[in-house]
Amino acid sequence: MKEDFKYCIRGGETTVWYGQKSLNFFGKIHYLGIVLRSYFKIWKFYLNTRRVKECFYGPFKGEFGHFLLHNLPFLSHLHERGIKIHYCGMELHRPFLVNNEGESIIFKYYPLRDFFSEKAPSMNCVLPPDDVQKEIDTFVETAQAARLPFLNLLDHNMYWFVFRNWQLNGRQFKYNLDQVYKSSAEHSAVIFPRKKGAVFTLNNGGAWDYQEIASSLKPFFDKIYITGHPSMSANLREDEKIIVCLSADNSVILEKCSNASLILSQHSGAIH
Repeated sequence: MKEDFKYCIRGGETTVWYGQKSLNFFGKIHYLGIVLRSYFKIWKFYLNTRRVKECFYGPFKGEFGHFLLHNLPFLSHLHERGIKIHYCGMELHRPFLVNNEGESIIFKYYPLRDFFSEKAPSMNCVLPPDDVQKEIDTFVETAQAARLPFLNLLDHNMYWFVFRNWQLNGRQFKYNLDQVYKSSAEHSAVIFPRKKGAVFTLNNGGAWDYQEIASSLKPFFDKIYITGHPSMSANLREDEKIIVCLSADNSVILEKCSNASLILSQHSGAIH
């Protein structure tokens, strides 16, 4: 039984209070201040947004998994309650931000171009290229001038230590994207061949031989689709059943995943 848990980090769950585990007394007091100020910001934003039915939210410039787990469900929650959302985020995430009919849930989109081939995302705190930063600065200035509720995700402590957990408690909603992207009766599998950084991590284990995995699935499926963001994916060989469709257009990825019977990945973003 002990062997089954060798990849689990006990006590490593990133709850609100996880951040103060290794701090001394004065550090804990400082951290308590961060948490309380963050809760005040978030609740003020949320209650005012529910009242005026309009808000600014963003910018989100980070990891795929963070978008899917911490941002998309909350934005869907706001939209489902009839709130107009002014959103600054990655253009490549736009295909996810739709309702069951494929209509945008964003009232006004402030798109950021795909810069992941230049700089790898990290949570929501990567420093983007200058032209992208200029777009972010414009959005923040617009949001502050609008005098509408604004949740500024550039506040890393608020986002990382508090907001990610706060929105899990009854403030998420999921539109069924299968209704938008499912179209095929094909019996298929999808593999995300994510390129790794470190050789081994507790989260992701060691490197997979994706080519071998794809080949082993061939007897069981009509097609095996290899998909994901081109700058973050390993190259695989195609054949009559293995089809490479790496794309920064997430509508391609959503179509393949919605029609698949099996999805394989060792990375959290694709799993979300």
